[in-house]
Amino acid sequence: MQITEASSDGLKRKLKVVVGASEIGDRMSARLGELKNTVQVKGFRKGKVPVDHIRKVYGRSLMGEVLQETIRDTSSKAIKERKERAAAVPEIELAKDSEIEKVFDGKADLSYEMSFEVLPEIKIADFASLNLERLVCDVDGVSLDKALAQLAERNVVFAAGDGATAAMGDRVTIDYKGSIGGVAFDGGAGEGLSLVLGNANFIPGFEEGLIGAKAGQSLDINGRFPDAYPVKDLASKDAVFAVTVKLVEKPSTPAIDEDFAKGLGAESLDNLKELVSGQIKTELDGAARMKLKRELLDALEKAHDFELPPSLVAREFDMIWNQLTKSLEGQGKTLADEGKTEDETKSEYKAIAERRVRLGLVVGEIGDKNRIEVTQDELRRALMEQARRYPGQEKFVYQYFEKTPGALQELRAPIFEDKVVDFIIAAANPAEKKVSREELVRLVDEVTQS
Repeated sequence: MQITEASSDGLKRKLKVVVGASEIGDRMSARLGELKNTVQVKGFRKGKVPVDHIRKVYGRSLMGEVLQETIRDTSSKAIKERKERAAAVPEIELAKDSEIEKVFDGKADLSYEMSFEVLPEIKIADFASLNLERLVCDVDGVSLDKALAQLAERNVVFAAGDGATAAMGDRVTIDYKGSIGGVAFDGGAGEGLSLVLGNANFIPGFEEGLIGAKAGQSLDINGRFPDAYPVKDLASKDAVFAVTVKLVEKPSTPAIDEDFAKGLGAESLDNLKELVSGQIKTELDGAARMKLKRELLDALEKAHDFELPPSLVAREFDMIWNQLTKSLEGQGKTLADEGKTEDETKSEYKAIAERRVRLGLVVGEIGDKNRIEVTQDELRRALMEQARRYPGQEKFVYQYFEKTPGALQELRAPIFEDKVVDFIIAAANPAEKKVSREELVRLVDEVTQS
């Protein structure tokens, strides 16, 4: 194999590769030898088909396979010998058809040109110079009390009251029969239905019609099905519901005591406070880490300046731009509606694409040099978490990731990035700063909105 550099411009390379006809012939002979032991041809026993007969029957298709394999192997070897890393799969340009025919006939060398971009050399900055700060926020009594109060509000208890009249927020148990134009419709009747007024999501007019009702009372309630109601036969129709109120119950917020705690599965009130406090702490630590990660990535971008492979930037830009255009189309909007021009927006999104590519290369370099890898267990847990988001569809989720090229990489990428970020944080040893919950929220908002 002969390799000649045809051109070199920045990160762009063009090489001319020539593979001798003798090497092509040796590869073809080896492929024929492999096939001889497996191919079945009518009139011959398996493994006894003459090589010349195989060449006659399958020669051209086999040579096509051999040439494809040769180009794949030699192009990879050419880059490796130059100690370069391609940013993407090289573009291959073969000789004219007449020359390729000679190669197929074994009368000429295989010659092709390969164009590609190389990844830049990246000198990783000293992590200690990144000047990072880790915010630390403890759980205070006010936050804990507020969380417990919210927990109690989400677990209200209902109790019947003599002569109670229904109001918003009350739980009402009813029997009902609905009709349109005096004719009952499917799904329009029920018995012993309990609903919390204001949270039941019934058709407009139904819940409002129960306001002021008492247990034992019968009444007719008028309601109208929305224009966009999913059952077309009912959409936009006026309905009448004959309702019998069985029970009216008033809500009350439970006391935060031992019984309340045990009712939620905790061992005691102190144990419930520990669990809630731990949950709050996890949320606070997560918010602090999000801020630290954003500032770390900003610092990494500023600390590394190198030429970016144009193809990677273009690919990232195209992905972002397509997401934007689809989003606008889905909303029935244009860039003009957002007060922006196309040129301004493209310039803004190109900068975002460049940032992503730069950080992706830096994070990848740090991970490679420090042998940071995503384990199969980590990937499996991520896949299980993804499947849990679609109850009842787990099988299809697993099949999607199994059959879709690049899907697993979408799961692996954020795990890898977080592991690299954690590695950098540990090495940088950021100074800690104690802050209140309010200050943490404010600082996180400032970072995420910038």
